[in-house]
Amino acid sequence: MQKNKTGIKEFILLGFGEPQSLHTFLFLIFLLIYIVTLIANFLTVLLIVTARHLHTPMYYFLGNLSCLEILYSSAILPKTMASFWTGDKAISLRGCMLQFYFFSFLVCTECYLLAVMSYDRFLAICKPLHYARIMDGKLCLSLAGGSWINSIVFISIYLPFMLELHYCGSNTIDHFYCESFALIKLSCSHIRILPLVTVILAFLFSFPPFLLTLISYVYIIHTILKIPSITGRQKAFSTCSSHLIVVCLFYGAIIIVISYYLIPKVEVVRDLSKMFSLLYTVFPPMANPLIYTLRNKDVKDILRKAAGKIMRNPQFLLQWFLLD
Repeated sequence: MQKNKTGIKEFILLGFGEPQSLHTFLFLIFLLIYIVTLIANFLTVLLIVTARHLHTPMYYFLGNLSCLEILYSSAILPKTMASFWTGDKAISLRGCMLQFYFFSFLVCTECYLLAVMSYDRFLAICKPLHYARIMDGKLCLSLAGGSWINSIVFISIYLPFMLELHYCGSNTIDHFYCESFALIKLSCSHIRILPLVTVILAFLFSFPPFLLTLISYVYIIHTILKIPSITGRQKAFSTCSSHLIVVCLFYGAIIIVISYYLIPKVEVVRDLSKMFSLLYTVFPPMANPLIYTLRNKDVKDILRKAAGKIMRNPQFLLQWFLLD
């Protein structure tokens, strides 16, 4: 990492501006969220790996998403919980840049994975006769791998700009994580074009997957509405409704937060921006596996089967992962 020409060696993350008396309560809340996130996503990956009839493209992409969510939540939550527990809101310059790097890389990867999952549902619903031929193992690997690689390309292009910044004034970041615009605002480097570069690169690497997701669901909904029977429409929609909920929550929160930078900086709006940031940084990694599990018949059947085996004989707990 290049050395910033700066006298500032650490930043102070103000978080939510919460009083000291709430630190223990918030620590417990975020700890619960983190534990649920890790357990839910780990179990999702374990189910997909061990249950043979879940070895399909849809669950392959879901497994990738769950692995990403474990890393995604770990990029922000541990530091946030530590600040609540110790009261120390300082983060080193290097630590801030590392957090920025991993968060940016993972949020871009999620954009692409959600687009890939929407394309998978498009093929399954709109072109069912050709689905197995098109969505083969090679294409699945290419789409999933491309999602991760494209994000590495994005952050590799953008990170050098951030590393060139130097800081000589305030070291207070009015957020709960190291956000790009907050870091640019604090910098005393005269790089006026950097905010514009940030917006352009964010647009180039987030709008295409968003557009692909939007187009896929336009075709999906159009195809579903053409199904003559109500039962058929309900069955078709149930296969993609979970993903649609996840997409709406994720992109909805991002759009609201980005709009914050396009309107006057009012304190109330700034605080709301932090709250909505939680909707794409903290809650999706916890909610996504729960949404897919609670609305997915295959996963619920596996869990029900496992629960029955365990109730009859606890020794089946280990054997279950080797069955099916």
